[in-house]
Amino acid sequence: QVQLVESGGGLVQPGGSLRLSCAVSGSIFSMNTMGMGWYRQAPGKERELVALSRHDGSTNYAASVKGRSTISRDNAKNTVYLQMNSLKVEDTAVYYCRVWKVGTGYAYWGQGTQVTVSS
Repeated sequence: QVQLVESGGGLVQPGGSLRLSCAVSGSIFSMNTMGMGWYRQAPGKERELVALSRHDGSTNYAASVKGRSTISRDNAKNTVYLQMNSLKVEDTAVYYCRVWKVGTGYAYWGQGTQVTVSS
């Protein structure tokens, strides 16, 4: 059974930083062959992509976080990270980790971690 466990969320003041982690276990595929990404969902809004890391190492970021966030991965530890800096109130959301294998229906979500940016 695939499990994704996020951590690192919490309450932070505007301008602060957080580092989210997502540890993956139980996958039948090696992490270096899979895409890994972070999504978020704010109250009353749809879930949206924050950042993704493809198996080839390329990355993409939402315009709203580009320049303030960095996605990275440690395939040996089956873990993906999201470093978020200069946090804004509008970054407040539940952040979800997702992993997938391109060309298959193999994809899994984590349970989410709350990030609240408030003074």
